[in-house]
Amino acid sequence: QVQLVESGGGLVQPGGSLRLSCAASGSIFSIYGMGWYRQGPGQQRELVAAILRGGATNYADSVKGRFTISRDNAKNTVYLQMNSLKPEDTAVYYCKCEVRVLLTYTTSDYWGQGTQVTVSS
Repeated sequence: QVQLVESGGGLVQPGGSLRLSCAASGSIFSIYGMGWYRQGPGQQRELVAAILRGGATNYADSVKGRFTISRDNAKNTVYLQMNSLKPEDTAVYYCKCEVRVLLTYTTSDYWGQGTQVTVSS
């Protein structure tokens, strides 16, 4: 059993910053890919940023240069630093981790509960 707990969402003005955190816990052997997705009202969920265990990253074109994804493998935590926020960044942000679990050593994706980010003046 694995759970991901997100924090850091909230209301911010355009041009402001937020830092999201997602901590994984449970029967974890190792975590491979970690990522952040978002879903706005009436929109489909989209990938925002992803990071591999070794640190390689990729970003959606819409957030390049503004967002930075990072991870602390010792803490099983992934972060998303969001700068220069725009109203179109408003969405529920979800973290996802590719986790190899203990005992069975099978690998599956796990999702956080989502955290609301609202960018508005």
